[in-house]
Amino acid sequence: HTRWATHGRPSEENAHPHAAGEVVVVHNGIIENYLELRGELAAAGHTFLSETDTEVIPHLIQRFLGQGAGLEEALRQTIARLEGSYAVAVVSLKEPDRLLAARRASPLVVGLGDGETFVASDIPAVLGHTRRFVFLEDGDLAVCTRDGVRITRPDGAAVDREVHVVQWTPAMAEKGGYKHFMQKEIFEQPRALADTLSGRLGAGKAAVHLDGGPQADEIARRIGRLHIVACGTSYHAGLVGKYWIEQIARVPVEVSLGSEFRYQDPILGPETGLLLISQSGETADTLAALAEGREKGAPILSICNVVGSSIPRASDAVLYTHAGPEIGVASTKAFTTQLATLYLLGLHMGAARGRLTPEDLAERIEAVRAVPGAVERALEADPAIEAVARSIMDARSALYLGRGLQYPIALEGALKLKEISYIHAEGYAAGEMKHGPIALVDEELPVVALTPLGATYEKMRSNIQEVRARQGRVIAVASESDREIADHAEAVLRVPDFDPELLPIVSVVPLQLLAYHTAVLKGTDV
Repeated sequence: HTRWATHGRPSEENAHPHAAGEVVVVHNGIIENYLELRGELAAAGHTFLSETDTEVIPHLIQRFLGQGAGLEEALRQTIARLEGSYAVAVVSLKEPDRLLAARRASPLVVGLGDGETFVASDIPAVLGHTRRFVFLEDGDLAVCTRDGVRITRPDGAAVDREVHVVQWTPAMAEKGGYKHFMQKEIFEQPRALADTLSGRLGAGKAAVHLDGGPQADEIARRIGRLHIVACGTSYHAGLVGKYWIEQIARVPVEVSLGSEFRYQDPILGPETGLLLISQSGETADTLAALAEGREKGAPILSICNVVGSSIPRASDAVLYTHAGPEIGVASTKAFTTQLATLYLLGLHMGAARGRLTPEDLAERIEAVRAVPGAVERALEADPAIEAVARSIMDARSALYLGRGLQYPIALEGALKLKEISYIHAEGYAAGEMKHGPIALVDEELPVVALTPLGATYEKMRSNIQEVRARQGRVIAVASESDREIADHAEAVLRVPDFDPELLPIVSVVPLQLLAYHTAVLKGTDV
């Protein structure tokens, strides 16, 4: 069980599985009413051994078993009492040949093997055993045996779920000679991007094929506005997508965090498309946004990686990134393939609306074809980046600055560093530095400045001078041909000279490597 602790400190007594009597449980999610349930059970004589919310689940099941219910019915009665999110697996010591599972607002898949059945929150966890999966839906209760799975709804009615055969291979879920999955996935990006683009760029003529079916084409052509909803790294991809779609297709775009979307009472309808971005296709807050969009009659398009997951199944159309399994905690190849997919969507929308001439479209298509090669060249800087990581590994904080298309990349770079090295990092629009962050700049603060050649270059140079005036340590992400930047920075991370419009897909690569090497040097979990 490798999830972030939500209730109680990470410790042996708080680690899963949790047990009560004959019942053993593993759970991912948050039980919001656990204090109420814990008090009720304690008053009835139940003794708890941990600080977790999860422990109320086996105790509730054990109580219903004691009242005469069978295991399946006891689990059904238990989940009816739970508020919040859960993906839960249950075993009884008296029935070791049955594994029960249930979900609400947390992903859960059943893997169907040869004389064996698996339950996991992610496909890669059991990819070495099977490529046949059933995605459970909210409210499903699954009874798994060696021979397969039986699924029922909350009222006990049986239901059939489609069996999906994934194209991923077991080798994709192995490190393949790399030290960590994150490192492997960073270096897989050229191939992943090539797979994302494959079949989507017209051969012989300038055209972009969304391959999301006729509904994707209809949504892209008809909507008057677009609202992108995503979480974490996918949100940063959405911010870049906003620039591209507005500039290329001239369609107004709003971008919201999935966790905040529900509080906005967003203006949605048939003319405002909802675009959901999620690597897993199971992100709970993004799924909640989908439900609200559906209720308000918005056409729904999604960009996802996992085929057959919840968000694609509930969308009107889906664009798959074809990135392969992403196992590392910090998302890397999912981000760059989401960016590539968003750019193709922008081109398709621009062409469909007559905003791009055939010549413009052909020129941009040729540029996007070159993206995998540019990322390959960016990866060649890996040894130099490891040396720079050594210079920041003891920092307590770091600041990432960018402008225009590079601003969301600054946000993403900061997220990567904090997520795996546990160094506090903040991404900021460079032009806003004087409105607060500049007060924190001193000789102890590494400042990563995204300074590639292009429209924002001179302004970024000015920002670097502001940092240096306060003795800040500048690490510049700069174009290969820029020979002046080295005079203004303590270190330079080089990226290939490339089309400025597509450069975000390339300029994020050194930031991924910087975060990775910093974490490895610090000895944190990668």
